[in-house]
Amino acid sequence: MNNATSSSTAGSCTLVGAGPGDPELLTLKAVKAIQAATVLLVDDLVSESILASYARPDARIVHVGKRGGCKSTPQAFIERLMITAVREGETVVRLKGGDPFIFGRGGEEVEHLREAGIECTVVNGITAGLAAVTSLGVPLTHRDHAQGVVFVTGHAKTGAGAAEDPTDWRALAATAHSARLTLVIYMGVAGAGHIERELLHGLPGDTPVAVVQHASLPHQRHVATTLDRLQAGIAEAGIASPAVIVVGDVLRGLAAAALPADANRFGT
Repeated sequence: MNNATSSSTAGSCTLVGAGPGDPELLTLKAVKAIQAATVLLVDDLVSESILASYARPDARIVHVGKRGGCKSTPQAFIERLMITAVREGETVVRLKGGDPFIFGRGGEEVEHLREAGIECTVVNGITAGLAAVTSLGVPLTHRDHAQGVVFVTGHAKTGAGAAEDPTDWRALAATAHSARLTLVIYMGVAGAGHIERELLHGLPGDTPVAVVQHASLPHQRHVATTLDRLQAGIAEAGIASPAVIVVGDVLRGLAAAALPADANRFGT
């Protein structure tokens, strides 16, 4: 592999996006990185079939899951593991669901590695928000319906900083309405009621919404509804995390609402 490392380290580190779950959606570069790794630090949402298919038999696999509402591996501990393994001469892959730089804390990890004198390579992956709408046969942008897309987390930073700088859903809704944007909300199921109420200050109640759980996987499920029934639709369909909420007119009049709740278009 062509990883860049500092002269003070014998090993190397690559942040790899594992995509939404379907192993066939991995990039070729991601597969090569996984196959070369001697140590894999693996997120909770990474499909076990990816490891079974591509990890070398003698690779050390460390599961460092981080799931909302569940016991999580502390971020500082993960970063220490990465740095220690590189300094021991290992070929380290930090394997993340989706894309490392879209709500994957990849930026934080790169910063800590650089502070330790370690440069790393980043391999992008297909993010769940894109896979979710593609599985329904819906685009994120469309010349007639949406001129852009906004990726936003529904599970913002916690602690004192969060109280000072919460997500301004009302301003986001107004901007999405005036600029004709699709909203893709990650980790928003738990806060769906609050998100619904706030977005209704700037978007019409009949704005189409789709919520997709386990995007790209054989057990994918979804519900198609409207913004004023976001929380109710999630409850009625029994949708739970991990799921992505998509809000916008790209969903209007398209085939998503007619698909069975367990359908997807990845051929799985």
